[in-house]
Amino acid sequence: MPTRATDIRRAAVLGSPIAHSLSPVLHRAAYEELELTHWSYDRFEVDEAGLPAFFAELGPEWAGLSLTMPLKRAVIPLLDAISDTAASVEAVNTVVFTEDGRRLGDNTDVPGIVAALREHGIEQVGSAAVLGAGATASSALAALARVCTGEVVAYVRSEARAAEMRQWGERLDVEVRTADWSDAEQALKAPLVIATTPAGTTDVLAGAVPERPATLFDVLYDPWPTALAARWSMAGGAVVSGLDLLVHQAVLQVEQMTGRSPAPLDAMRKAGERALAAR
Repeated sequence: MPTRATDIRRAAVLGSPIAHSLSPVLHRAAYEELELTHWSYDRFEVDEAGLPAFFAELGPEWAGLSLTMPLKRAVIPLLDAISDTAASVEAVNTVVFTEDGRRLGDNTDVPGIVAALREHGIEQVGSAAVLGAGATASSALAALARVCTGEVVAYVRSEARAAEMRQWGERLDVEVRTADWSDAEQALKAPLVIATTPAGTTDVLAGAVPERPATLFDVLYDPWPTALAARWSMAGGAVVSGLDLLVHQAVLQVEQMTGRSPAPLDAMRKAGERALAAR
């Protein structure tokens, strides 16, 4: 039976810059596996100033949006409601459009981090370290609220960033202690290290990986592996990659947008791996 115009469903990822995004690869792989032939997923370069106009032009065929920087906070005033998880970190990376026209925001990064850790056997840790203090670091703290029973040490470059991380800790009910970035080598001794910094930032730490490292979660995926992740793996430590996070949060997005569950995790991961290998 031919697809009718009323059957067509659209989704996309928005951000700036956006050309590097793997989201279209992951979501399209899911649609193919689920045989959703009338679904499409695109990417659009949209900054904060252009976001309201983009929303104003969306028609009834739109099912959902993925949001990356710098839109995760800017989108909130445009929504009818956001989930408790999104509210806890003041960041929305997923918008679902309901049949009655409502715009609902959620954050799948937080449960995505938890799911990626569990996939690697990390259900609970007694303490952890976070490298960095940006938006991803706050999501990491929210995830650690679910898996860490003790102290989290955040390694940052300024007192302003340190104050922000302590505030996030209070808000998320996580015991956060801050330390200066100059002492970041100490972070590598933690049972779980989550690196949330931009590409190249942790390269200087690669030579300080301990003889028996525990688990490193590096949120980067391109280029991969990072110098720190490569050295960590060589030393026998467990490594969770940014692709793991990207796939797990995308799985949740696909399920919310399409109403189909479970989303095809393995097919999405393989598609992401092929795309990265081709770059």
